[in-house]
Amino acid sequence: MRIEAVKGSITDQTVDAVVNAANSTLLGGGGVDGAIHRAGGPAILTACQQIRRTTWPDGLPVGEAVATEAGNLSARWVIHTVGPVHDVTVDRSALLASAHIRSLAVADELGAGSIAFPAISTGAYRWPKQDAARIAAMAVGGSASKVELVRFVLTNDHDLGVFKHALQIGD
Repeated sequence: MRIEAVKGSITDQTVDAVVNAANSTLLGGGGVDGAIHRAGGPAILTACQQIRRTTWPDGLPVGEAVATEAGNLSARWVIHTVGPVHDVTVDRSALLASAHIRSLAVADELGAGSIAFPAISTGAYRWPKQDAARIAAMAVGGSASKVELVRFVLTNDHDLGVFKHALQIGD
């Protein structure tokens, strides 16, 4: 498995699957979730609504992942995962790791050779970026996934540097 970190938009990635840092409703929202739904178009929402009617009627649990088509995105699939909200009094690191591991497991089920992750839980869910990067690096690096390329897509130079450091990738 090759792991890289790049600066850019998750919606512009030409990979087999992009990971959506979704909320449990799967019905769109802000941040990465809203950007993916806007760029991918209504096919993603329709697929998510079907999942809510059938597989996950109460919403997607934190740390779980599910795939839909990618609509207008360059990717073939969107893998929706729900990261945990950061809480200084409760250790939810295992749930954040699970969001990455379950996303890779879904990618394996799909036969995806490449996947792009955003910085899960670091926006509205307030997870400190250095800690999120460390957890993501350990989860992905320790995975037995058959995915050949894992790309972390960060929106600015600071976050890119944080993830490169956690992944021990030089410039």
